[in-house]
Amino acid sequence: MNKRSTIIVIVLLLMCSGVMAKPLKVYIMAGQSNMQGHARIKTFDHIGMDPKTAPMLKKMTNEDGSPKIFDDIWISTLGCARTAVSGKMTAKYGADRAGPKIGPEFTFGIYMQEFVKEPILIIKTAWGGKTLSNDFRPPSAGPYRGGQDQPDKSEESMAAVKKVEEMRNETTGHYYRLMMGHIKKVLADIKSVYPDYDASQGCEVASFMWLQGCNDFGDYTTYPNAGKPGGYDEYSRLMATFIKDVRRELNAPKMPFVIGVLGIKGDVSNDTEDKEVPMLISFRKAMAAPSNMPEFKGNVAAVHTEKFWEPKLYELQSRWVRVKAKSNELKKQGLGRSEQKAVMDEFLKTVYNPQEWELMEKGVSNAAYHYMGSAKIMARIGKAFAEAINDMDDK
Repeated sequence: MNKRSTIIVIVLLLMCSGVMAKPLKVYIMAGQSNMQGHARIKTFDHIGMDPKTAPMLKKMTNEDGSPKIFDDIWISTLGCARTAVSGKMTAKYGADRAGPKIGPEFTFGIYMQEFVKEPILIIKTAWGGKTLSNDFRPPSAGPYRGGQDQPDKSEESMAAVKKVEEMRNETTGHYYRLMMGHIKKVLADIKSVYPDYDASQGCEVASFMWLQGCNDFGDYTTYPNAGKPGGYDEYSRLMATFIKDVRRELNAPKMPFVIGVLGIKGDVSNDTEDKEVPMLISFRKAMAAPSNMPEFKGNVAAVHTEKFWEPKLYELQSRWVRVKAKSNELKKQGLGRSEQKAVMDEFLKTVYNPQEWELMEKGVSNAAYHYMGSAKIMARIGKAFAEAINDMDDK
């Protein structure tokens, strides 16, 4: 055996024995309430009702229907509960209120681990009701400036804008700093989350996923020309700056980055009645814009989450306003609880047929702006994130 062959054999033996273990892949997820996740476990059944998604449910649950616990997927979260929560991946790392719930982390972990075929660590930081323009504002973006393009330049209007600006400047970037602080804390002590981690193997920050947008979309102080051409250009600038700042702080200049584009209301291309549609279309383009910037070619991708919207669920949920109105009417009449329930049980039959009510019961667990608390939607978003990263890794 020649010298070269001997070296090759030794290297292979070392690899097989685990001495040359690969760095642990770390995946970061961040955003606001939809990254937290408001899909209750009770909506898992809806996934199994669709032949296209039923195979996904089998990956998520045991034979008795309970959520699986994954030994090779570890996670640490901040912002989903009152304190940081860590452990093996299962269906409990969404928002803790009225939980357990999931966000996109559950299926992301399942599919990403299948792609890489080795243990992985997920770090998720998410807080409800936060903006990129202020709360997550990246350091290089400069101080918050609101309403510079306000159509109304009256003294009263500009004074109001100035007041908002001063108030927000007190908290600018606070959640960006909390996010980075938790990420760095976990990276510095991975064994506190993943006990079997071998420090000698090191770690690799393998990607970053962002799911946010609702609060920037409706922030007309920061985006006074929402819906008009260029009305959300500032969001695109901030998103690009955020990507660069995160990569610099994590020393990962080409780290794959996935932007989850706001998908509430689904495909609105043919909706001519909803006044928010032009703004929503404009905002989605602004969110996805960094994925088309030459400087991010091949390492930033946009996942259009409106593809996973459930129009039937949305239509059924929109009827609920009639149920609430009826309930309020009965309360004003002073009826007892048992009488109210009897009347409401009959009234529900006029709003939903049995099949529709079953779909409501199994598919919806939260408001529309939380993707209806639908596990079917959240599960597909998580899977799409994993696929987007895998596609970038293959290029």
